[in-house]
Amino acid sequence: MTSTATELGMTPGTWQIDPAHSEVMFVIRHLMSKVRGSFTAFSGTVEIAEELKDSSVRATVDMSSVDTRNADRDKHLKAADIFDVANHPEMTFVSTALRDAELDGELTVRGVTRPVTLFVEFNGVGDDPWGGVRAGFTATAEISRKDFGIEFNIPVGEGLTLGDKVGIILELQAVKQ
Repeated sequence: MTSTATELGMTPGTWQIDPAHSEVMFVIRHLMSKVRGSFTAFSGTVEIAEELKDSSVRATVDMSSVDTRNADRDKHLKAADIFDVANHPEMTFVSTALRDAELDGELTVRGVTRPVTLFVEFNGVGDDPWGGVRAGFTATAEISRKDFGIEFNIPVGEGLTLGDKVGIILELQAVKQ
């Protein structure tokens, strides 16, 4: 088990998430398949401590940047019965603990805050072509949309249009500041 930043090849300090080289994605069951989407506007900071357990993450997502490759669906996702972007324009994540490959934190969606654990894979660290140093991470989680007050659904036969579970997939590059 790695316990220090140095063992990973990282320098303690502030690392800024690079949105041009990162993705914030989700997947949810819709009828008989799964629909994928992403958010195109987000920011975040990773504070790497010498002892990794003391590190922290803070991230913000602009909910109006949702993109499922379908303008009508995106418009509905922004409406009051799903994300309610007019009243809750941001989703936030603030870490509370890092242990092994799990990052615990508080996720706030629609003004509702719940604990979430992200399962994190460290993808390495290295120099970039622009003179900076980057680190890569993949993180995943599964949440219940109903836990965040998103109850909208349409009955279809014996079932419902939308599943409750939402998969979260993050592909992140962070640049040392």
